[in-house]
Amino acid sequence: MELSICHLYPDVLNLYGDRGNITAMVRRLEWRGISAWVHQVPLGSKLNPNYYDIFFIGGGQDFEQQLLYKDLSGGKSSAIIDAVESDKTFLCICAGYQLMGQYYKTWDGVEIPFIGAMNFYTEGKENRIIGNYSYRCAPESSGATVVAFENHSGRTYLGDGVRPLGQVLNGFGNNGEDLTEGARYKNAFCSYGHGALLPKNPALCDHILNTALFQKYGVFALSPLDDKFENAANAYMCRVLR
Repeated sequence: MELSICHLYPDVLNLYGDRGNITAMVRRLEWRGISAWVHQVPLGSKLNPNYYDIFFIGGGQDFEQQLLYKDLSGGKSSAIIDAVESDKTFLCICAGYQLMGQYYKTWDGVEIPFIGAMNFYTEGKENRIIGNYSYRCAPESSGATVVAFENHSGRTYLGDGVRPLGQVLNGFGNNGEDLTEGARYKNAFCSYGHGALLPKNPALCDHILNTALFQKYGVFALSPLDDKFENAANAYMCRVLR
């Protein structure tokens, strides 16, 4: 067995060590004898979604999102929409999460159209949401308690057909109003969690990997690992956030 991972915009979107999510996925596959191939698709490169099983989009700053608009409108948006609708697996973090929505409206009223792969929108505010936080994933997204770091000025509001990835336990999440965090549509997982997200949240990582394996092979193939250190890191942050 093998999985092919597409790292979209590694040259532009990589805040707070978000590429560590790639490392976590690759290592947790290799430890089980499953090959993992990572292909970087930077700004200006063509994207053929048929080549990949998992797509990763990391975080970035607001002005970088505006840089990406031209590149996305050159064909990547339609390729990403096709991949999502074909049940390909996605992990999108912060700015990468926001890009999957309908639009981003800046705090001074400028509306920037985004990919439109998922039914949500984001509105920027002058004050930022910053800090460690935790949330509990919905049962269909692993049911795990996740710890991470959030830093975003955007407030995201989910529309019809899109479920929250989880419910906020401590912190702000999507908007600080409705206790939702992230988004789930088909096999696309979106979160505001930096950190990187997956190393100290192994249950969520394995759920995402199993989603991709099932989509490709029709089986859930991951055997248990000794996650003593990963779970200790998760438990420590849960205690800090109480």
